[in-house]
Amino acid sequence: MSHVRETLSLGIPLIGAQLAQLGIHVTDIFIIGRLGTVELAAMVLAGQYFFTVFIFGSGFATAVVPMAAHAFAQGDKVMVRRSVRMGLWVIVGYAAILSPAIWFAESVLIAAGQKPEVAALAGHYVNIAGWGMIPALGFMVLRSFLSAVGRASFILYVTIIILVLNAICAYALVLGHFGLPALGMTGAAIVALFVNIVGFLLTILYIEWRPDLRSYELFVRFWRADWHMLREVFVLGLPIGLSILAEVSLFTVASLLMGWIGTIELAAHGIALQWASVAFMIPLGLAQAATVRIGVAAGARDRVGMIRAAWVVVAMSAGCAMLGGLLYALIPRELASLYLDASKPDSGAVLDYAASLVVIAGIFQLVDGLQAIGHGLLRGIKDTTIPLILALISYWAIGFSLAYILAFPLGFGGIGVWIGFLAGLAAASVLLLWRFALLARRAVPEL
Repeated sequence: MSHVRETLSLGIPLIGAQLAQLGIHVTDIFIIGRLGTVELAAMVLAGQYFFTVFIFGSGFATAVVPMAAHAFAQGDKVMVRRSVRMGLWVIVGYAAILSPAIWFAESVLIAAGQKPEVAALAGHYVNIAGWGMIPALGFMVLRSFLSAVGRASFILYVTIIILVLNAICAYALVLGHFGLPALGMTGAAIVALFVNIVGFLLTILYIEWRPDLRSYELFVRFWRADWHMLREVFVLGLPIGLSILAEVSLFTVASLLMGWIGTIELAAHGIALQWASVAFMIPLGLAQAATVRIGVAAGARDRVGMIRAAWVVVAMSAGCAMLGGLLYALIPRELASLYLDASKPDSGAVLDYAASLVVIAGIFQLVDGLQAIGHGLLRGIKDTTIPLILALISYWAIGFSLAYILAFPLGFGGIGVWIGFLAGLAAASVLLLWRFALLARRAVPEL
């Protein structure tokens, strides 16, 4: 039971933070959906595009978790500081290198076969929101630090603040309330930039305010290079980022495939994807908790505790997924309708299509959650390269190939896209958990 309590004490704030973080995008989708089908489709594309660039960089932030957790378990504050500081260095460099992908978003989307009017709106959003890439990734690095040293509760608090702030500001600037102009998607982009900056600054203030956290001196002599640690963050984070990108880009490609099928299908896909994402936040939070728990156990050379903590989090994720899947199967139309204005043209067609996808999203919860847990467990023991290969095989060789074949040659359309990706995620969950089980049975000297 101690493993359950400790996992929940760390996992609940992280789950809550993930749900609140998702709520920011859900709020934008909910508000933009009131503008029309084209705007909703553009927001789906813009959100997926920005998130794809962001999530790759978050791999370097995620690398800080096991590095800091190992050092924290050994009482080495200097190593904790070095890993966090160089994590911040890496994400700044990453954002600079990837900036062309932000500025030429519209051209990329048009080249990918998206409709010009949808691509123009999506590209404009990304151009503005893209300025928030560094603070967004910086927040992720500091979040990794707080998780590793057992201060995950603040992550939940600051994310809730950002969620509320985003909802109020988006309501005002997108739809034009409180005497402000209705700026549509431009307003949503401005708000996204604003809340990313606020979240980053609040986290810095919290770290500097708490004496125990300030003692790590994260920002003292910040500009002093630490090339050895910089390389370690990069080497560990690159496979993590590529693994995350392999999965997220799969869903970005799913949006592109749905865009080829039609605007109604793309809008319906966006709604179902939101509900799949809501469900995914629970295992994702548990996976992050697993990385910390496994990292601390590995740093303390507690192999038995590591194994027990791992299977506790697997069982918790599977149980939550089964309950959520049942809910999605019972009321799919009611859930899908929350994102639509019934008075808008095509809303009925979008609802009909989205309801069937929401049912599949319920099944997604189990396999998507377990593959996330598998990644989290392996990252805790700094195993990232082989999981990358397993992810690429599962997501692309299996998932994408099957999705394309089912959707187009076999004529299943959007349903086929979702079934194909479901198969890819199922393969990933089996392979990643199998690898952890294999490594856990070995007498690894460093553990």
